[in-house]
Amino acid sequence: MADLSRRNLLRATGLGAATLALSGCMAGEGAGTGVANADSAGSITLDYATYNPLSLIIRSKGWLEKVADGIGQSVEWVNSAGSNKANEYLRAGVIDVGSTAGSAALLARANGSPIKVIDIFSQPEWSALVKTPDSDIDSVADLKGASIAATLGTDPYFLLLQALETAGLSADDVSVQNLQHADGRTALDTGQVDAWAGLDPIMAAAEEGGDLLFYRNLDFNTYGFLNARESFLTQNPTGAHAVVNTYAYAREWALAHEEEAVTILGEEAGIEPGTAQKVWERTHLDIDPVPGDDQIAVLENIGPILVESGDVSSQENVDDALASIVEKSYAEAADRTAVAGAIEGN
Repeated sequence: MADLSRRNLLRATGLGAATLALSGCMAGEGAGTGVANADSAGSITLDYATYNPLSLIIRSKGWLEKVADGIGQSVEWVNSAGSNKANEYLRAGVIDVGSTAGSAALLARANGSPIKVIDIFSQPEWSALVKTPDSDIDSVADLKGASIAATLGTDPYFLLLQALETAGLSADDVSVQNLQHADGRTALDTGQVDAWAGLDPIMAAAEEGGDLLFYRNLDFNTYGFLNARESFLTQNPTGAHAVVNTYAYAREWALAHEEEAVTILGEEAGIEPGTAQKVWERTHLDIDPVPGDDQIAVLENIGPILVESGDVSSQENVDDALASIVEKSYAEAADRTAVAGAIEGN
């Protein structure tokens, strides 16, 4: 399997204004080669992320490479540190397929990013509000006037906004510090912020270190979306089917081999076994992977919050995104047995 070097990744992302406007500044060295052409019908470029355990398993096992080799294609992997980064890479054309929270996918689509959700990789409780053990914060209401670390454009950020609403508060009542997930934990533990909107597995590691989850709500965690650029689906549908088929195989394998799956998660994410087990228990894989009404129902609740917070300019943009974001044909046609034949030699 091939990982993109930092230099090549930065070259590939360039200085596209649309990418910068969508998810925040991203350094670049100008356009260049160095990554597989994301529009090439002979290649599949996708992300792996600690918040998407199936991606870690697929990459570790080399399954997609075996499937791609059988259809004459190559595979490139890019690490996404958060949904916001996956959105940046998708919009810049650095990757063909990327993993994000559903809320982040809606944000991207509503702001003009031409992506479609082609598979649901999990239904996780991967986000909560976190405090240090010596904090006086006991509830969301106590956050008024507080400084909170959150990664804009990701599920933890939208969970924070929804949580504030339950206490009659809004983002104007707090100071949100836009930090990438790992930096948010550091800011919390070093006293730079009062609370953190956390994301697993970093959040689970923080718990192991003594931090406390003081607000949890599964309903405020959106599904794990596997998103593809529309141009990739048009130009390389065979590659898209290969990805979704491999995810179907990995899902079934992970459910049948939990111990090994947790070990891979721990090794690939660089976390302790106990932390990996905690993350696994909060990651629900036994779900219908076909995107549809269940996911749209959750996103319909998120939409008005995106508009109110200024993350999307209008409800019309949200409605258009909700009506166009789902492409269920790939997950509906998913065939794990095709992958089994390539992997197991059947």
